Amino acid sequence: MNKQAIIVRGARENNLKNVSLEIPKKKITVFTGISGSGKSSLVFDTIAAESQRLLNETYDSFIRHRLQQYGKPDVDNMENLSVSIIVNQKRIEGNARSTVGTITDIYSLLRLLFSRIGKPFVGHSTVFSFNNPQGMCSYCEGLGHVSAVDLKELIDKDKSLNEGAIKFPSFEVGGWRWTRYVYSGLFDNDKKIKDYTPEEWNNLIYSDNLKLQNPDPQYPKTAIYEGILPRFERSFFKKESSMVTGKNGIRYNEVVKQGICPECGGTRLNPKVLACKYGDKNIADCCNMQIDELLDYIKTIHDESVTPLLDAIKENLQNLLGIGLGYLTLSRETSSLSGGESQRVKLVRHLGSSLTDLTYIFDEPSIGLHPNDVQKLNNLLIELRNKGNTVLIVEHDPDVIAIADYVVDMGIGAGKNGGNIVYNGSFAGLLESDTLTGKYLKRKNQLKTECRKSTNFLSLDNISFHNLRNISVQVPQKVLTVITGVAGSGKSSLVYSLINKNRNITMIDQSAIRGSKRSSIATYTGILDIIRVLFSKQNRVRQSLFSSNSDGACPECKGLGAISTDLAFLDAVEVRCEHCNGSGFKPEVLQYKLHGKNIMEIMSMTINEARAFFKEPEIVNPLERLFEVGLDYLTIGQSLKTFSGGERQRLKLAFELGKKGNIYIFDEPTTGLHGSDISRLIKLFERLVDDKNTVIIIEHNMDIMSHADWIIDMGLGAGKDGGKIIFEGYPKDIISNEVSLTGKHLRRYLNEVR
Repeated sequence: MNKQAIIVRGARENNLKNVSLEIPKKKITVFTGISGSGKSSLVFDTIAAESQRLLNETYDSFIRHRLQQYGKPDVDNMENLSVSIIVNQKRIEGNARSTVGTITDIYSLLRLLFSRIGKPFVGHSTVFSFNNPQGMCSYCEGLGHVSAVDLKELIDKDKSLNEGAIKFPSFEVGGWRWTRYVYSGLFDNDKKIKDYTPEEWNNLIYSDNLKLQNPDPQYPKTAIYEGILPRFERSFFKKESSMVTGKNGIRYNEVVKQGICPECGGTRLNPKVLACKYGDKNIADCCNMQIDELLDYIKTIHDESVTPLLDAIKENLQNLLGIGLGYLTLSRETSSLSGGESQRVKLVRHLGSSLTDLTYIFDEPSIGLHPNDVQKLNNLLIELRNKGNTVLIVEHDPDVIAIADYVVDMGIGAGKNGGNIVYNGSFAGLLESDTLTGKYLKRKNQLKTECRKSTNFLSLDNISFHNLRNISVQVPQKVLTVITGVAGSGKSSLVYSLINKNRNITMIDQSAIRGSKRSSIATYTGILDIIRVLFSKQNRVRQSLFSSNSDGACPECKGLGAISTDLAFLDAVEVRCEHCNGSGFKPEVLQYKLHGKNIMEIMSMTINEARAFFKEPEIVNPLERLFEVGLDYLTIGQSLKTFSGGERQRLKLAFELGKKGNIYIFDEPTTGLHGSDISRLIKLFERLVDDKNTVIIIEHNMDIMSHADWIIDMGLGAGKDGGKIIFEGYPKDIISNEVSLTGKHLRRYLNEVR
């Protein structure tokens, strides 16, 4: 037995076809292949899941119940697994009190530093915490911001109370809170709010604990009257209320605006703590500095009594800088980080660990990184390996694949056509292979030969927003424009400025698609309605039988196909519903056929299979669009909640094809795409432009840049070092620009011979 390798025998999770392999330990192994080829099924759903499951089983049931649950993967045997650390793209979960400083523990080190060398002395390190009552600002309770009601949004002064002047659920006409005002005896309920006297306005909005003189008999006898603002703040500001979710939550966000706390200026801390300084800076000043600025400042502190502490702070800050996050501040809330930023912050947390012999598993760590920062990422991955760890990476970026000690290429296609290992071995061997990945890596890169020219432009004049400082730019219309630059250089700020000025712009990003846990491709495209009609006509039964949300739903699992059982202090178990065999339908529904297939078999078809099966244009046309954007490997019954960000973006793109005269902005559309699929995506962008649409793409991918008609390069660096237009013009001209980092890497890309 090879103890120096992770051994997998007979893996069949998802689309894996009885896969067996040996993965060398203490090496970097990169898993490649097109979307849906089985990379994640092998790495995350098999290797990582089994490692985590076995580790969790070493704890008692009380602890296990509080850990993420992993089922046993469908695999014959696995050997030589080590403890795995999964560093994925999932955004770091945390509330408004979670910041880059707290999640990396650098803030804890700074607190200790100021408690030792700050003047005047105000207390031990806990006093410097904005989560501690002794240190937090009492006004905002350590949040740094406060909520304020926008009265213009809440009150329609052109209406009376009886006409619905208060525009919020439960305050609307007939709502139980509305009755507290119309039965108060203070107002003429048919009088327009704009005609109220100052006293009436004050009573309606601001009065608190007012004893009523002549209330209506329907007014609650024991209730004390309070104006709308006190009641609103008491009901919603001081607690996480169930009334501010769903539609109420949407309205709440329209009525309530967030603002910087007027007492602490957003620092989260009280005056006593802010008075403690080293030199001219307090701890909040340090947290509001960019990482690179803070590192420079810490290097100016020379105090032998805290030398180990200073060294630890500098090491952590240098790691953030090395991963391309030098533009962040420690005060940045973790909830505002992108998926790529979150993954890199997680990576930094492990660099200082003394643990070895671990397996680190990464999910496309290059996402969101400019080519200039990918080398920094590679250095950190190599450092993890050199410390004696096994590093497994799912990746599409050629520069990351190139550092692999071992490559596992999955394919040959996606979905049912994937699930096989088509190559495993060295990177050099991959280049000589005939796989899709091998062919992509050794192709000759070149620029578009004929660039479109434009006579109409979207103009921004003297824009200042985030790190943009007095920027003016012209974005050509009806051409393909790519906006480039390192992370934090101002690309998104430029785009949001465009959107703010041009409300007719359609943003196609990777955000979640609205829908329930029952939403699928079939429901999103509307083809399920047509399929149900076809089943109904063919079998002469009612349509609702073919809906797992209606009459056809399995009574045991309510149409979900699985049953979850909570075993209290033991692990919750989700098992396939035996009554419907996981279909979600009543067993008797499956006797009805359409062209020889029942509803479960049709919902299990891939988009490619469904395209061939159906002849109806209203079904085939939406499926053709999904095929064109490269989603043909998905099944039509696949839940939207299982989609990756890139898949969601391409699903949205599919329904824009064929439209004319629009302005589209795409945010890193190559996310999750294999190189061989990017050419298909480029053809779609070209088609949109040929249909007289304007296409603007924020992108780091060199294939997309080389096919642009126009490039706008932001930089030169990130944060305070960014926010400037470094270049705007044709791609052929940026490669000779000596200042642009993008030009430098595009030049390398065109000259590259692997």
